[in-house]
Amino acid sequence: MVDLSRRQLFRGRVTAVTPQQRMPWQVNEAQFTDQCSRCEACLVACPEQIVVKGDGGFPALDFQRGECSFCQACVKACPQPVFRPVSEPAWQQAATLEAGCLAAQGVMCRSCQDSCEPEAIVFPPRRAAISQPEIHTDLCTGCGACVSVCPSNAIAITSLEQEVRDARS
Repeated sequence: MVDLSRRQLFRGRVTAVTPQQRMPWQVNEAQFTDQCSRCEACLVACPEQIVVKGDGGFPALDFQRGECSFCQACVKACPQPVFRPVSEPAWQQAATLEAGCLAAQGVMCRSCQDSCEPEAIVFPPRRAAISQPEIHTDLCTGCGACVSVCPSNAIAITSLEQEVRDARS
């Protein structure tokens, strides 16, 4: 998807749009941007300090700052109805490997595995070769712990629904 809005055009930014990482239990994007007052209560409440002011002043998560602990502080602090009940799953997303993974380039690296508490990232042994990471999306919580520790920025947190749509295309 390419953003051709006038605002982006005049800034010289006619590029592919990367959706911002939103908070756990957040309602759909349209409802969120319609009802979020941008009061920044969630930024202040986040003990991990990963909630930042994103595009348009809307809150977004920055996994380069750390991981989401699913503490629900953002949900509790928000005065607007922009979150689903915490009894529901936080979100449908998981870590994905992107180009630049050091292991894929023959360099021994297991930073992502070391930071993954649910052990969703594994490196099965390979004979006479560098083990390659495998992400078990059924175990991955999408917390982002693996993102900031990756020395080559080769991990992203993506929507599982988007992966299914991309696979069908």
